[in-house]
Amino acid sequence: MIEKIKKLRGLTSAGVKECKKALEEAEGDLDKALKILKERGAQISRKKEERETKEGIIEAYVHFGKNLGALVEINCETDFVARTEIFRNFAKDVAMQVAAANPKYLTKEEIPQEVLEKVEDEEAFVRENCLLNQLFVKDTSKTVEDYLKEVVSQTKENIVIKRFVRFSLGDEA
Repeated sequence: MIEKIKKLRGLTSAGVKECKKALEEAEGDLDKALKILKERGAQISRKKEERETKEGIIEAYVHFGKNLGALVEINCETDFVARTEIFRNFAKDVAMQVAAANPKYLTKEEIPQEVLEKVEDEEAFVRENCLLNQLFVKDTSKTVEDYLKEVVSQTKENIVIKRFVRFSLGDEA
């Protein structure tokens, strides 16, 4: 049981008690326990969505060749969480995601209707162009939104990706 708890913690970064409880609920099945923890994280995320996010950070990522970069503003509820390693790593990862995957929108709701009408495969377009729907570049088994929910679950605070911009040398706005 201890080895399974360690493995589950490694996969999810959830606390020892949460992992143990999920494994007990799943009768020792690691895959079921993983699903249970993901659902709990989603529930926590939904509960916190209405809370105001007035703290946070602006994070920058500049590619090693200095010809590509991104800025992101990520907000949370308290300055305490904004200073945590998990929050700062999340912000850095999102900035890297923006630089690497070049999203045009945060969510599907931001896409103008006239743009969607011209698209052949709407689902693929959304997956490619909406930051939250993109596969996370550092772990393609999850989306950026899944990663966001994990961080919300770990920090127990509402976290919002407020805005982002990507710069590429030679690109015109």
